[in-house]
Amino acid sequence: MTIDLSDHETGADYAGDYSDDLKDLQDRLARLQARMIVHRKPAILVLEGWDAAGKGGIVKRLTAGLDPRYFAVHPIAAPTQPEKERHFLWRFWRDLPGARSLAIFDRSWYGRVLVERVEGFASEAEWARAYDEINEFEATQTDLGTILIKLFIHVTQDEQDARFRDRLEKPHKRWKITMEDLRNRDRRGAYLAAAEEMFARTDTRWAPWKAIDGNDKKAARIAALTAVADRLDAALPDGFPEVDEDLAKAAQKVLGGH
Repeated sequence: MTIDLSDHETGADYAGDYSDDLKDLQDRLARLQARMIVHRKPAILVLEGWDAAGKGGIVKRLTAGLDPRYFAVHPIAAPTQPEKERHFLWRFWRDLPGARSLAIFDRSWYGRVLVERVEGFASEAEWARAYDEINEFEATQTDLGTILIKLFIHVTQDEQDARFRDRLEKPHKRWKITMEDLRNRDRRGAYLAAAEEMFARTDTRWAPWKAIDGNDKKAARIAALTAVADRLDAALPDGFPEVDEDLAKAAQKVLGGH
């Protein structure tokens, strides 16, 4: 069943203890990262969604307790001229994670079938064939053992407008809003149609989408971090290897104990 974004816009306040639940999730993610490291598993997190939906806040909380040596955040902007001269997936191949690493894409290759489609930066032939290209690209990653997680953060037009106003009213946040954000707002219907087709054609068995109701920021952060943790937990090998026997003997000699 394809995703219907209208099912993800209640904006209900988070019912739990946000601080405690966030800390528990961050501790859980740190342990999951340790499993990624010892089992040498790579993972990719794709974050798509509306402007001002809260993707940056999710990334900040998600990575707060992680070892920075084993993750990278890739904020995706418009392609450069050299990137435009190559296949649209070329620039993403360069940032794919190696063993033990998590790559977080704040926007991604789905720009081809979203912004590039709606704004006319890609021809119909280019974005129409991109669904199959993306599915094959993602299948290649998962076939190689990469854990792939795709989240779409959804907010209503009213909530997005409120966040735009908040950014304009606060000097330290004004840099976050641009003329492009306002132009994109005027094409919401076209973006909704593009997102609907994106879900229908790229919500695959090996790389499913999950929509997050972003209208309450705290609830969205908990939901997003939970989705990432659950996916990693299900995909990673259980447990940790036993301590190396030589290391254990050396440690006992130096440190004492049992």
